[in-house]
Amino acid sequence: MAIGDDGDSDDKEVTAIGRMANRAFFGVETFAYMILGAMLAITAILGIVSAGASLIGAALLQGDTDSVVYTIDRLLFVLMVVEILHTVRVSFRSGTLVCEPFLIVGLIASIRRVLVITLESSQVNQPGKWGPDTHEMLNETMLELAVLGALILIMVVSIYILRLSERPARSR
Repeated sequence: MAIGDDGDSDDKEVTAIGRMANRAFFGVETFAYMILGAMLAITAILGIVSAGASLIGAALLQGDTDSVVYTIDRLLFVLMVVEILHTVRVSFRSGTLVCEPFLIVGLIASIRRVLVITLESSQVNQPGKWGPDTHEMLNETMLELAVLGALILIMVVSIYILRLSERPARSR
């Protein structure tokens, strides 16, 4: 009997090849998650060191606002990296991608940008910093803040809807 005459031989052969491919791809996926996790962990550590050095510099400069803004930016960056690392860990453990951690990372990134823009624009009204281009920059900043505000609202509503959809139906 030739392979393919009754269909069973082909199905078993494809199934064996499929299982072998599945194991190979799972191994590659696991390796990629491990490398990605290690790189994110190193990035988080470097970000913490950078934020710490910036904080020490800000303290030595007695609260220089540029150093404080940079320090806050670095700390929020580390928070984003840690949340991404958490997402990779959860995805690795469950074997599926979950939407909520990505929305949280986007929310943190948007809030980070809002805080940095707000802190930077608060420096504009200091003596010697107002110039002809400042009005144009202020308009662009306000537009960016409006877009970020809308984006933050959308992500918060999305997270709320996701959490509502994951709740078990209440028994009546």
